[in-house]
Parts: sequence; structure tokens; C-alpha cells
Amino acid sequence: MSKSTEYSDSGSPVYRYSDRQRDWQPAEYGEEEWVTRIEEHVQKYIGEADSVFHEILSDIVHIDVHVIKPTPERNFYTLFTTGMSFLPMNTPEGAEGFKYAELMICLPPDWPIEQGDLENSDNYWPIRWLKMLARFPHEYDTWLGWEHTMPNGDPAEPLSEQTDMCGIILLPPLQVHEDFLTLDMGDGREINFYAIVPLYSEELDLKLKQGSDPLLDKFEEYGVDELLDVKRRNTCKGD
Repeated sequence: MSKSTEYSDSGSPVYRYSDRQRDWQPAEYGEEEWVTRIEEHVQKYIGEADSVFHEILSDIVHIDVHVIKPTPERNFYTLFTTGMSFLPMNTPEGAEGFKYAELMICLPPDWPIEQGDLENSDNYWPIRWLKMLARFPHEYDTWLGWEHTMPNGDPAEPLSEQTDMCGIILLPPLQVHEDFLTLDMGDGREINFYAIVPLYSEELDLKLKQGSDPLLDKFEEYGVDELLDVKRRNTCKGD
């Protein structure tokens, strides 16, 4: 793992990572009670998962992606991970309360999500990013948290052929009750839930140059949240 040696114009550290220099590692599986508590928490505030994309072969941690189908109250798919929180992240001093996390994203009700559909990378990429990001902090001995961004490569390339968005930011989900955002596991450990929200290159640049606040102001203005819209307005176009 490369250490941070530079800072953005906003003063935030920029981390760059080279290919990992270690062998494949047998996965850590969470205790059954740990997974059950996450599932019950999501069911309480969002709904019961209808299906799960199980990993067959896992490296470091076993990441599953659970799928909640659209309902009249939430007319979109909700996808969430279990597995990221099986191990603590390597958080910096002052962020010890953010060692454990899980991720989520919401997809439109017409998103092709059957097994055969996911052979097409334009349909699969949200799941791939959930799994990749959930494993990333354990793979590189680092951490991910609120307002962290990640480009799709360097230079950043579109996430799929369906969109020009080319990176993501982690944000608290908005289409949920505020009590959903954290789960107290009762033993001093707390899981934080983050949504992955895709970004255009101009939005990535704004965050790097001016910090998160101006970008979040634009998101609030244009109603951007965890519900994916691959053709949504670029909130920084022309800035």
C-alpha cells in the first residue's frame, strides 16, 4: 500500500495505492449472530432481502450482496453488503469510531438484476463496486468512510458504457430513517452504513479542490442521493 504523500487543494489527504504485494488470503467469515443482526437491522428500517449474491471464492473477507426488491413504499431495488464489517478498518487517530462499515446502493425498479442480466458489465457494475469497495480497506490496510471518493482508474474512466460518471463518493443514505445509519452491536463496536454515489469528473474535481461542502450543496439542490440515475444531471457542468 502506498502512503499518502500529497494533499488536494481543499487540504484533504490524497491516497494512492499500487498493486498489492501479497498472496491470496483465506477469507474471514463473520459470526452467524453478527450477520443476522445486520440483516435484522436492514429489515427493520428498509425491508427483508429477497435474494443474496453469495461469493463462492473470497479473499480476506467474505462479501455478500443482499437484494431487496422494489415495493410501493420504496419503488426501487436496495442492495447492501455484509462482510465489510467482519474485520476492523485501519482508521487514523481520531476516527476510531469508524472502524466498521457496510455499503449500499439503490437501483431503479427496471434495473436488469437477474443472474443472466449480470453477465453484461453495464448491469453488473454496481454490484462489482459494492464488493470491491467493501474489500478494499482490508486489502490495502486502510479505511473508507463518509465523503471519501474513489475514481475509476487514473485517469478516471466511465463506470459503464451507459454513463459518463467515473468515480464514487461515500455518503450517508438519505432514503432511510436516520436511525438506520449506525448499528450498535452491543459490545462497543458500531457499524456505519454508507451509500455509494457515482460522480462525474467535474464533481470529483470540485470535491478535491474545494472539499465536500460545495458538492453536497449541489447534490441537495438537484436532489442527488443513493438512488442511481445513470443519466442524471451533472451538477458541476459548466462550473
